[in-house]
Amino acid sequence: MKKIITIFAAIICVMHFSSCENFLDVYPTNSTKEEMLEIRTGSDADVMMNGIMREMTSGSYYGRNMMLYADAKGGDFVIRSHGRGYDYLYTFAHSASTGSGSGYWSQIYYCLLQANNLLNGMDKAEAAGTVGEDLSIHRGRVLTLRALMHFDLVRIYGMPYTHPNGPSSWGVPIVTEPIGVYEKPLRSTVEQVYIQILKDIEDARVLLDNTSGKAKKNGYINYYGNRALLARVKLYMGEYDDALAAAEEVMAGPYSLYSNDEWLDSWSTQFGSESIFELGIFENEADLGTTSWGALLLRKGEVSSSVLGYFMASDYYLARLYESENVGGAANKDIRLDIMRYDETSTSRLGSCRKYVGNARAGDKGKYSAVNIKVFRLSEIYLIAAEAALLKSIPDLTKAASYLQEIRDRAPGLAPATSATVSLDMILDERSRELFMEGHRFFDMLRHQKSIEFNDEFIDAGAVAPNNRPKIIQTDGANFFYKCILPIPKSEIDANPGIGEQQNPSY
Repeated sequence: MKKIITIFAAIICVMHFSSCENFLDVYPTNSTKEEMLEIRTGSDADVMMNGIMREMTSGSYYGRNMMLYADAKGGDFVIRSHGRGYDYLYTFAHSASTGSGSGYWSQIYYCLLQANNLLNGMDKAEAAGTVGEDLSIHRGRVLTLRALMHFDLVRIYGMPYTHPNGPSSWGVPIVTEPIGVYEKPLRSTVEQVYIQILKDIEDARVLLDNTSGKAKKNGYINYYGNRALLARVKLYMGEYDDALAAAEEVMAGPYSLYSNDEWLDSWSTQFGSESIFELGIFENEADLGTTSWGALLLRKGEVSSSVLGYFMASDYYLARLYESENVGGAANKDIRLDIMRYDETSTSRLGSCRKYVGNARAGDKGKYSAVNIKVFRLSEIYLIAAEAALLKSIPDLTKAASYLQEIRDRAPGLAPATSATVSLDMILDERSRELFMEGHRFFDMLRHQKSIEFNDEFIDAGAVAPNNRPKIIQTDGANFFYKCILPIPKSEIDANPGIGEQQNPSY
């Protein structure tokens, strides 16, 4: 699965019922092999949906690399030394042939094509009159995930929408149908990709806007997950009035913020009160073990001798976490420090994070790497609402401060946010504290054209030579550092030469 065309070949192989039997690992429960793409019931659709979501937990997507991408490049992470793994992200060592992050491209397009085949299967069943029940809810779920996949691709390979030339620059190929092995789709503009994302979200909303669609079903995205995606997308587009409206709709739904006493334990449990959509990670079922997302931020040798200690929190991130304690004393410690452990540099520096480790607390799954990936949770929605209220066409400073304070209360020593003091920097700092290891920081800096400073001094002298980027990179329109977006991988260009003419600038 190194390029789109290879992926197409695999899908066509499945559709012609050849020996490619691992399409979704499982067949619909009432199917024979020859009917494995036929959808007759909602249970059939769920089986295929489960296969899609399993692929979304690949190490090349939400199982690890999607969050790693935004955190390693955003200034809140630092690496201990060269060569342990994934340091090309921290050092921006990107070219079309090496360090291209080609796994993002191939895995997300693989997930997209599975989603399109499920949609196509439902279409055929309904047209033939062989389906035994209404599949609207299932279609709404798949369309929402397809929107998320295109959104993730365009964030990685396209300019930020809020940059001066962002909408008109190249985005990614839009794939909304199962297509032939010889077809060679080209890139659409960033704006065109966002138009498709919004279309899928809205088409899905119509299908999910009912009692069944709004019900919480653990492991499946629902109406509120659709609205959470809309809130995030609109925030990235700078359309803040719409972002606020979508966020407030989610906040009025069947979810509640964790109390300070509940926050720590929430990371080792499944489907808590804040969980809007999370992807299941199950022990001995494609569990990534010592290469899991959680293991990457353990100190070297912790839990297993195979843990290498890839990343640690930067000094800049830790300074934000200690701000409450420094101002208000030990009794006002930021509760998010409780998830941190000492790293390999000393027994006092809390640079190791156990958000995605589990097993030290009651209610976990029994293995340190079998921890669900929280794609959307309510804390993020409150922070979206705060930012959108601040920046919308007619700012609502009271709402901005109120929504921000709901999350800022996790650091009780900090001065309360008020309509007089709330600011974008205050909100971005809180997003950093709260959403660490959740894949947001780099994208937050890009969409607001903020400079990003890296904690290179922390690394032992000579251990890392980040020659591919300066200590501080600029992301504004005039000085945008070209390696802030990934190149189209050479393997894709070799298979699809036309897309080579659309390579990102300076690669």
